[in-house]
Amino acid sequence: MPTLVALHAHPDDEVLLTGGTLAQAAAQGHRVVVVVATDGLMGEAPEGQEPPRMRELRASAKVLGVERVLHLGYADSGRGPLLYPDPPDRTRFARAATEDAARRLADVLREEGAELLLSYDANGGYGHRDHVKVHHVGRRAAELAGTPRLLEATVPRETIGRLMRLARALRLPVRYDAEALGRFWSARADITHAVDVRRYARQKQAALAMHRSEVEKSDGRLAPAMRVLVRLPAPLFGLLLGREWFVEAGPGRPRARTSR
Repeated sequence: MPTLVALHAHPDDEVLLTGGTLAQAAAQGHRVVVVVATDGLMGEAPEGQEPPRMRELRASAKVLGVERVLHLGYADSGRGPLLYPDPPDRTRFARAATEDAARRLADVLREEGAELLLSYDANGGYGHRDHVKVHHVGRRAAELAGTPRLLEATVPRETIGRLMRLARALRLPVRYDAEALGRFWSARADITHAVDVRRYARQKQAALAMHRSEVEKSDGRLAPAMRVLVRLPAPLFGLLLGREWFVEAGPGRPRARTSR
């Protein structure tokens, strides 16, 4: 069966953007590999042990049926207008040379004989600098490795708008206004694949719960939304996060296709 490799920016992104697709591919007998650009740490990695968020990623991957997890070796670049200095032990992903990062990923693609790479859309979804970098690195790595297909994870802007309205109704913190939303994610007309993953909602939700450091964040930035998601009844979770969307890169790509 063909091998699928998914490139993500940080631990937990694999669930939120592609968790159902990964679970479905694994259930169908495909070998599934997750590569994260960063280990989710802003500072120096703990000596002699794996960073906590990488351990959580491995637990999440096990729930989804992922067979291998790899870290490209970069540090989280953080949010906000300023790019922090590099920690002593590695480079922040946003500052890394795209060609170098792409070569690291291309080595994995060749080793795995991957026929499909999952990456991010041109806006990096919501514009995080690490997500935008994933887009560029994924495109270049697919070229270097000769990977036949590249699907870039995204969400229709119209769907995000509905989710934002629902979040406000649930009194969850909403980070973006309507004007910012127009610059992020993808227009529905550009989306080529809509994957119905409601059948895997329980797995996706259980995998998300493995990211305890994000669910229980002390700064409160993401914790309220994450806690609500992991505590929802599975059917409601599936209603909210039961579809995943992709833009197929390359000439002659197909138009909107729904997979079940």
